[in-house]
Amino acid sequence: MAGVVLRGDEDLLTGRWGGLVVLAGVLSGCGSDESLERFDGPTMGSRYSIQYVRHTSTPGPKAVQADVENILAEVDRQFSTYRSDSDTVRFNALPAGHCQVMPGPVLELIRVGEQLSSQSDGSFDLTVEPLLNLWGFGPQSREEKVPTADALALMRQRVGHGHLSIDGDRLCKDAPVEVDFNSLAAGYAVDRIAGRLEVLGIDSYLVEVTGELKATGKKLDGSAWKIALEEPRDDEQVTQKIIAVDGYGLSTSGDYRNYFQQDGKRYSHTFDARTGAPVAHALASVTVIHPSALMADGLSTLLLILGPERGWDYAETHNIGAFFVIRADTGFVTRTNQAFERLSGGKTE
Repeated sequence: MAGVVLRGDEDLLTGRWGGLVVLAGVLSGCGSDESLERFDGPTMGSRYSIQYVRHTSTPGPKAVQADVENILAEVDRQFSTYRSDSDTVRFNALPAGHCQVMPGPVLELIRVGEQLSSQSDGSFDLTVEPLLNLWGFGPQSREEKVPTADALALMRQRVGHGHLSIDGDRLCKDAPVEVDFNSLAAGYAVDRIAGRLEVLGIDSYLVEVTGELKATGKKLDGSAWKIALEEPRDDEQVTQKIIAVDGYGLSTSGDYRNYFQQDGKRYSHTFDARTGAPVAHALASVTVIHPSALMADGLSTLLLILGPERGWDYAETHNIGAFFVIRADTGFVTRTNQAFERLSGGKTE
């Protein structure tokens, strides 16, 4: 695989997106009937990578990669906001008062978004794309800048999950809202790929799509898949914690790589739909571990929006495994709840 340098048994760096770093295992097992297969490629403006333990009864990497890329192509056709023929872009172009027949996965994620919006009192919302464009972070944005109060008030009329409804297999809107699945689609893709691997008889794997991942089973040496959580810095790579993952999805959301500064103030790409503005609190990143990579993806965004106090209370109330990195005068401080320690196996190194 291009760009990979072996450094012994554990410290092979195979991916670095979204604050998570994958640490790979040995290349071969004790028996000749097992091997560690790897492949990767571009997707969703970033990368994906797959590692799995191959037995004599499981398919080779070329066949598995074909299945994986078919799934990723389908997800792109359904959820992309950058291609004019996607289901999402075509729906977004509809005026208020119209409906469009949508694939089942799109309606599934709309329902998940509705759940997260309701549980966060509207802070999490799938219809913030007009705000992202206005502030300079969206696919139709022109310039990163703080909008005027009038422009913000006008754009907020086009935001709100309550403007969406599902009628059978149709998605409808009563206002000119636009949906954006960036907080859910990659996690959904990970779950889809993981499900396909299991159908193929693969019971030990690590799937990563644009930084969202899921790991199940053991590596060739019998140890768990290990993931390094990065300190939220854009100047260098600093590992804060290494965890073992088996049977769970993992997602990190942070505001430290996509932001701009104006008049000495920092504005991130993470929005609170209730205010129409980027969040302004000390929470730099959140990592969530969950049986579903889809839910880990959405929940990490939700907790980041809510901030260090409301987000922590939400995680505790809903028994969500969460690892918080909070800005302080002296640098970063971390906060980990018992659910996260229990599901991740705690600190391994």
